[in-house]
Amino acid sequence: MYIEQGYKAKEDFWRYIVGLVIIFVGWQIIGMIPLMIALVSKSESLITMPKDIGGMSSLLGSNLFLFLMLLSFAFGLVATFFSASVLHQQKIIALTTSRNKIDWKRVSFSFLLWGIISAVLLGIDVFLSPENYVLNFKLEPFLILAIVAFLFIPIQTSFEEYFLRGYLMQGIGILAKNRWVPLVITSLIFGLLHIANPEVEKLGYGIMVFYIGTGFFLGILTLMDEGLELALGFHAANNLITALLVTADWTAFQTDSIYRDISDPELGLDVFIPIFVIFPILLYIFSKRYNWINWKEKLTGSIQSKEDFLEENISEIGLE
Repeated sequence: MYIEQGYKAKEDFWRYIVGLVIIFVGWQIIGMIPLMIALVSKSESLITMPKDIGGMSSLLGSNLFLFLMLLSFAFGLVATFFSASVLHQQKIIALTTSRNKIDWKRVSFSFLLWGIISAVLLGIDVFLSPENYVLNFKLEPFLILAIVAFLFIPIQTSFEEYFLRGYLMQGIGILAKNRWVPLVITSLIFGLLHIANPEVEKLGYGIMVFYIGTGFFLGILTLMDEGLELALGFHAANNLITALLVTADWTAFQTDSIYRDISDPELGLDVFIPIFVIFPILLYIFSKRYNWINWKEKLTGSIQSKEDFLEENISEIGLE
């Protein structure tokens, strides 16, 4: 059981409070220092320094801005691992999965499945609506983008997964003694973390259905599969495709991608189809491949007591 892996750590409530502070400081304070230094050095003053993503990207150049923005997530991931391993004395594998070792085949399958589907869907849209796209490809900037993206976007997405579907999912689950509370809370937090994205300003709060729905999808993956592997692969593929293949002036990732979307932003069916059509199909595919059963119990049921869990895993705990 994945949430119960938190029992392999020191799960005192105060440790999670301190851990959240450490993660926030690492991610949003220390991690933002390089970006702030770069922006200040390029601006005439703090007053004239751009506050929006588009302005920052224009001032620094899209690739440098992307690198510095993603760098903050690297600090956040380090802070998350530090909190788990030092503060809670939990092994990273227990934060990752209920299996004896991380299943990289699961990560790869999820990554390739969603990467291929996303690329095909984009290709179809470009073919059917060519007036909405312009070719944006320039070899040298794109190669730099590819290096930055492949090195740092998996770090960014891994931080979000380890923090939300890992650290918080286990902590809240142990506190609530069930699975549905951490699923709901972490999905809402995932959505709210995107509320400052420029997409929300352009499309309105209706886009939050997509962000929160995606949070539920990733949370269901984690609980049904008893580990983060599928969520890690999906999330990395999703953001890589976004950064490398298509960009727009009103999105969080403004990059030297292959295509630029020049259509007028609007909240349409393309926002809701993934949540209500594509994601359920993906869940069906994963469920058949990995033989998922007991959906109601795994998503809404109670978790084991600490005593029962440790008794069942006493040999493994002893080895640790």
